Amino acid sequence: MATIKVKLVRSKIGKTQKQRRTVEALGLRKIGQVVEKEDTPQLRGMINVVNHMVQVEE
Repeated sequence: MATIKVKLVRSKIGKTQKQRRTVEALGLRKIGQVVEKEDTPQLRGMINVVNHMVQVEE
């Protein structure tokens, strides 16, 4: 399965509870942190919720 890299580029401060929990579920805690995850439809949906806060590299 293909993997993608997700990087947090915007702060969680001032965002909704759903967006903050989604970022935490992705495994991102600090700005600039990068995690590598398997590319699944569930992960794509999570990224879609916080697409204005993260940067995705395939």
